[in-house]
Amino acid sequence: MLELKKITKTFPGVKALSEVSVNFIEGEIHAILGENGAGKSTLMKIICGIYQATSGQVVLDGEELHLHNYNDAVKHHISIVNQEINLIPEASIAENICLDKLSRFTKAGFVDWNKVNKTAQKYMDMVGLKINPTIKVRHLSAAHKQQIQIAKALSTEAKVLMLDEPTSSLTQYEADILFDIMRDLKKKGIIMIFVSHKLDEVMEISDKVTVFRDGCLVGTELTKDIDQKKIVRMMIGREFNMDYKGRLDADNHSVAFKAEGISSNVYGFHDLGFEVRKGEILGFYGLVGSGRTELIRTTLGIDPKSAGKTYLNGEEIKLSSFSKALHKYRIGYVTENRKEEGLFLDNSISMNVSMNSLDKFYVSTRIPFILTRREKENSKKYVDELEIKAPKITTKAGSLSGGNQQKVSIAKWLSAQCDVIIFDEPTVGVDIGAKSYIHDLIWNLAKKQQKAVILISSDMNEIIALSRRMLIFKDNKIVAELKGEDFFAQSAKMISEKIGEFFV
Repeated sequence: MLELKKITKTFPGVKALSEVSVNFIEGEIHAILGENGAGKSTLMKIICGIYQATSGQVVLDGEELHLHNYNDAVKHHISIVNQEINLIPEASIAENICLDKLSRFTKAGFVDWNKVNKTAQKYMDMVGLKINPTIKVRHLSAAHKQQIQIAKALSTEAKVLMLDEPTSSLTQYEADILFDIMRDLKKKGIIMIFVSHKLDEVMEISDKVTVFRDGCLVGTELTKDIDQKKIVRMMIGREFNMDYKGRLDADNHSVAFKAEGISSNVYGFHDLGFEVRKGEILGFYGLVGSGRTELIRTTLGIDPKSAGKTYLNGEEIKLSSFSKALHKYRIGYVTENRKEEGLFLDNSISMNVSMNSLDKFYVSTRIPFILTRREKENSKKYVDELEIKAPKITTKAGSLSGGNQQKVSIAKWLSAQCDVIIFDEPTVGVDIGAKSYIHDLIWNLAKKQQKAVILISSDMNEIIALSRRMLIFKDNKIVAELKGEDFFAQSAKMISEKIGEFFV
């Protein structure tokens, strides 16, 4: 048993956890839920030695642990799978999995790489990763990188395995493999602590649910004795639903952005196209790797295209780079990977919000300079409008919760005053409260500001709630287009059944 007894953690000016007591039992999958900033991540970091509690005890099998770093936790067979990718890009899959165990394979200063690769393959097989273990990680997709992290955690022979949003980059097929692995580990008596914002997953895989709010433990319930509505009430103290938001009626509006005949030798798709009108939310729905994101990245010039044309307000444009898409044509792209592509985590909120709109504050004189006062005023405007929770605008973006980081990532495109905005998985790893806010923001950009919006999502509820025309992607092809205000006014169940037909 893992016992947490009256755990309190205080940072300067902030009490992140307040006298939290909770037990985790052998052979149990225990879900930890709460909004971003509720204290979940802090608790996980205390369990694995990254943070030390201000007061309280961590007890494993009757022994009080004094963990000073993550290596101490690994020695006690405690391991974590982080939502963020923490791998060495230039190292092989096998090297990443066995990195902290290379001494086992070393003799007289030489590493037995065959043994390393065979050991890594054992854990790769456990997570269904069918790739040569000698391939460098930098060549792989986000989904594959997450599978490698899971394999690495399993390689520690963990007694306590923490999984922080482990399915955020996985397809449903890959998530099902992970859940099968978790069920097998459960039979072996391993304690699993599972953090997810996907309540369907929590209901499917967990035995017990513990909910946090504002650093306090709200309660613990057996999963079989609770439903999603009660969980949401515990998390945010109010009901949340994704009912039909209303009509956009953009059919008569002019086409803002259009792509035709887009082909990519890199991704292997050919002759794809789309158009989005002013005041419209166009949905791109499909599983990870279906071609949704790849089409957008190729269209915007982020990745090379082999053929195709793009048009803005009826005029053909040449998108040779994303910088050109932003600065010349005011096209914005909120990437799905905010950690690696969306933000400068070591820089301030103010810098991140203003980075795409520095032309507002740049003065070109004999000695060019930035009007910092105006830059700060601009940043504060969007911090206030998006309700970004931070001590001050000079706070580093990397210190914010996931939901607030996502708001900063969105704010920089609002600051750039883009007329066409693409949101790629805008609420992955974001709590329910922040998700609701981001949904309202996207809706109002189209409805009130008449922006042309493209929403890329693998969350069916999200795509149904917001889009009023939808392209279905499968195997690098657009297999269907669903449209019509009346169609989207139907129940979510009826729409999801229709969408599901294309994946059978």
